[in-house]
This record gives sequence, structure tokens and C-alpha cells, in this order.
Amino acid sequence: MRNKVVTLDEAVNIVHDGDTLCFSGFGTNGVPEALAGALLARFQRTGSPRGLTLLFGGGPGDGGARGMNLLAEEGLVKRAIGGHWGLVPRMGKLALENKIEAYNLPLGVISHIYRDTAQRLPGTVTRVGLGTFADPRLEGGKINARTTEDLVEVVTLGGEELLFYKARPISVAFLRGTTADPEGNVLMERETLTQDVLAIAMAAKNSGGFVVVQVERIADRGSLNPRCVKVPGILVDCIVVAKPELHMQTFGTQYNAAYSSEIRVPLDGLDPMPLDERKVIARRAALELLPNAVINLGIGMPEGVASIANEEKILKYITLTAEPGVIGGVPQSGLDFGAVVNADAIIDMNQQFDFYDGGGLDLAVLGLAECDRSGNINVSRFGPKLAGAGGFINITQNSRKIVFVGTFTAGGLELAVEGGELRIMKEGRARKFVERVQQVTFSGPRAAQCGREVYYVTERCVFQLTPQGIELMEIAPGINVENDILAHMDFKPVMRAPVPMNPSLFQPEPLGLKDTLLSIALVDRVTYDAKKETLFLNFQGLRLRTRRDVEAVRQAVESRCKAIGKKVAVVVNYDSFEIDENVIDDYTSLVKFLSEQYYTRVSRYTTSAFLRMKLGEALASRGLGPHIFETQREALMSSRPWSAGAAS
Repeated sequence: MRNKVVTLDEAVNIVHDGDTLCFSGFGTNGVPEALAGALLARFQRTGSPRGLTLLFGGGPGDGGARGMNLLAEEGLVKRAIGGHWGLVPRMGKLALENKIEAYNLPLGVISHIYRDTAQRLPGTVTRVGLGTFADPRLEGGKINARTTEDLVEVVTLGGEELLFYKARPISVAFLRGTTADPEGNVLMERETLTQDVLAIAMAAKNSGGFVVVQVERIADRGSLNPRCVKVPGILVDCIVVAKPELHMQTFGTQYNAAYSSEIRVPLDGLDPMPLDERKVIARRAALELLPNAVINLGIGMPEGVASIANEEKILKYITLTAEPGVIGGVPQSGLDFGAVVNADAIIDMNQQFDFYDGGGLDLAVLGLAECDRSGNINVSRFGPKLAGAGGFINITQNSRKIVFVGTFTAGGLELAVEGGELRIMKEGRARKFVERVQQVTFSGPRAAQCGREVYYVTERCVFQLTPQGIELMEIAPGINVENDILAHMDFKPVMRAPVPMNPSLFQPEPLGLKDTLLSIALVDRVTYDAKKETLFLNFQGLRLRTRRDVEAVRQAVESRCKAIGKKVAVVVNYDSFEIDENVIDDYTSLVKFLSEQYYTRVSRYTTSAFLRMKLGEALASRGLGPHIFETQREALMSSRPWSAGAAS
């Protein structure tokens, strides 16, 4: 019978001089602060351990003195390798003052390095970082002159240019969970995120290192549900119990049951954003939303898009995500960034980056801090300030569409939205559109070469990336191009035929985004996959009010079927489909006609139980197969000729 519960002092005595210490925590979420404080106290008391290498991903701190900031002591740390530095400014200060060796690598790369270290691979190979400051042909992720070892190199595999990031064995891992038993099995039921604790624990154990987990309570041996165990006891060496003040859910919240998905909260009571430049920018970014889109929102101004989506009642038509593993729900902001309410799922961060790096994102909305004529963006380093890239590089290199958002200038900017126009009361002191960015966090030329769709949205104008550089596309009402835009840029953008920004952005009334989002032209709702010989009818959000609407559906579908020239299998998406009672008979008659004339098989799906019942009865009354599936996969399986029930 093993008892792995030890005191804080006993736990931190595991750390030796020269060790590589991996520290979990995503920003303010799930930081093992009690362990950090105990290690600092030991160093201050004994002068040991010394010369540590710190390995971290999401900058586990509060932007002040908490979390990993506690370890920012000369002598204690020799080297730091991190993904996001903005919330660990004390460690960043040591790096910028050349007092430690320091690297900034993409957050997703570090997340994958943990997993590859667990496999005892030499490192991680990826496209992520090409053309950015992580590329060794630029900076190789090195932060200062003291940092000389190359951790990144260019390699060619299968004829493709890639980057290789070196891994390093982990001596000690400081992790966090909620509940543990004496044998070291760990649950994370009250944590906001699962982060990469499992991958880090495996990496440390397979490196011959030690795993220490900070929890808030101990359960009896054998009482934990094995399906809920996040880190099994075979990977854990020590368990420590922290005081509540050193085990906050986030550095902004001691505990919120909604953050740990124990409850869902109503969103109707959230106040809309005031009509100011932030709302104008968020609204313009929201115009790029598409139904069923999977979206990543960055911290700061991009968070406003979630507020707009909630205000416009379109959250259910899109899926918001965040890089630490959040899927669905509403991401939180400020010192709670990383947490989410009403999530659909929380997965490990390395798996989220698998999805991101493989092109899973339809849209990313991220901050615009500094931009040059080629469309390069810098959000990671500004003179004496080290923010770090975080997941920015992974996200922007792989999202199908990217929208950078921010005010046109910074530092004292004062604006007013009045009478449907934008007025500049006081111009900002700092220019954001510069001749050359201080650091390349996003490569405009590489994105243009790849044909990526990229927008730069400010309160007074919108630019788009082109092969020739950024082009001025839209201008806000009340703004003079020469005086308010070009006069405050270090370069002249491409200018062909800019148009006015949507005037509704500057009005107090809601935009009516739901109607816009779902107003897909009927011809675009009817698509044919020749390989699968399947016609797809996307009727999500479609509303049929009159016989004219029904006739429009007939024309769109029949036109495509005639062009195909043979009968085909059909899959229909009825999610959020609405039909008025007075046209149900007309519509079901149309369905019967189309089925007999053009379809070999038809499968329908919707997540609405009410609509399944309503349409099912109407279809059955016309002698048609009434079954309507709940998911697209079920419908696709049903549409195959060998599937049971294919005739439905």
C-alpha cells in the first residue's frame, strides 16, 4: 500500500541543481502556485536549487507576481523555454535584461514537444513557425544575445521544408489537479482545463524524472472512478495538498462551478457592449462569421466577437474554441481567459493543436498590434515588453480565414461614434501600421503565397492581404482617407477601389446577424459530390413562409438535378429549419415529387426532436420514409446502398 502524499517541503526537495523543471498552467488557469512558492522559499533559505531550466507553455502567471513569476530569481533560473510570456513579466524581465538564456517557441510546438518527449523522440517536426521569428533564418526563437544554442533547425522531409524543434528530457514536473488518492491517481473535476498534464507526466516519467501534483483534496484509496482519472498513479511520484488561496481556479476567480462545467449558466442576461470603437471592430469581424464555422478568438479585443455573437443570438450557429482545449461555449476574458462557460467539450491542449495545425479552424480572430506593408504582424515583442507568441503562430498559419483586429493607432486614442459616423477626438500617439514590424509573429508573404484569406480590421478602415501587400478595402463613415488613414501610416497601402464600411456597424441597433448568417443563397445550399454521387441539401436555418419560398426550393434543386443528368442519393440537413404551418402540405408534396423524379435514396437529419416529429409525420402522410436522423454521419451511412433502412 503506497502513500504518495507528502509535504510541500518534501516535494520541492526533489528538485536538484541544473534540473529541467516543467511547469503546468495555461495563463491564470490551473497554476501549481503552492509548489512554486515552496521552491522559492527553499532557494531563499538555502541558495538551492540553482541553474534550473524552466519549460512552460501558456505562461502560468497573473501578469504580476504570482505563479511562475515567483521563480524569477537570478541564480535559481539559468534558462527558460516558453510559449507565452505576457503573464510572466518577471521572468520576461530577466530574459530582456540578458540575465538568463531564453527562448520563445510557438505554444502548440511546446505542447507537442511534451508528447514527443514522452515517446523519447529527439524533437518535433512541423510547418509551424516557418517565416516567423521561430524560423532559425530569422531568430530561431532566441530572445537575447546570451542565448546561443540552436533549438530549431530547417529540415526537408518528403520534399517539403519543415522546422525541427529539439526536445529535452524533463527532470521534474510540477502539475495540478483537483482530487487524488494516496496512490497518486489524479482527477481534474474542478479545474477549468485539462491542459497537457497527462502528456507532461508521461514525458517526465519516461525521461527518468519525477512528477509532483498539487491538489486540493485527498480521497480514499480505491474510491475514484477510473474513467475520471486524468493522470494515473503509475506516473505520479508525489502529491501535495495546497491551501485554497494557493489553489484558485484562475487568478481571477477562486471557484466558479460554471468554469468546471458542473453547471450551465443562462446567457440572456449578459449586457451588450457599449457602442464604441471596440464594438465597431468586433461587429466588423463578426461579419466574417459563417454558419457551422469553427472559430478561435484571441485574448483582448477579439473577445468582443463572442459578445456580439451572443447579442445577435447566433452563438448556436457557430462553435467558438480556444487553444487550451476549449470547444464550444463562451470563452471568458481578463484574468479568467482560458476558462469557458457552457462548453461542449474540454480536450487536452496537444490534441487541440493537432486539430488546429491540420487546418480545422474555419476562422481565427486575433489581435493586431503592429503591421507592415507586406501584411506581417507582430504581437510578440515590443522593445522592453516581451509578450511571446503563445498559440498565435499555430493558429494564424493554419486557419482558413484570419481576421486581425485592433484600433488603428494606440496610446491616448479617443474616438466617438455619433450619428452613424466615426469621429476622432484625439489621435493615438503610437502608429500600428509601420514600415517594418519589430518581430514577425505572422508572415504576410507566406500567407499570400499559400492563398490564405486575411483581413486587418480597425475602427476606421479594413485592409485585405494581397500578393502585392495589404490593400485598403473599406473606409468608415466620417473618415477622411488622407487625413485620418494615410497620414498615420509609415507606408502607402495598395489602393484600388475602397468602399464604405457597412453603416449598420455604427448604429446602436443590432445588426441582425442571424438573418445575414443564415441567408445563404438557395443555389449555394445545393451541392453535388461527384465521387460519392450524393447531392447535399443544406437547409440549415432556412425558413419557408410562403408558396413562393417552396417554389424557389423546387427550382434550385431541380435545376441541379437536371444538370447532373441521373438519379442520385440525397442527404438533407434540416438543422434550425423552419416551416410555417400553411405551407407544410406544399413542401411535402414537393419532396415527394423530387424523390420520385430525381432521388435514388434520401436521408435527412436534424438535432431538433420537435422538427423530426413534425416533418416525419408530414412525410409519412405522403407515403415517404419518415425517419429523420440526428446526425450527419447517420444520414450519410443511411444514404449508402448497403445500409439498412436506405430507403428512408
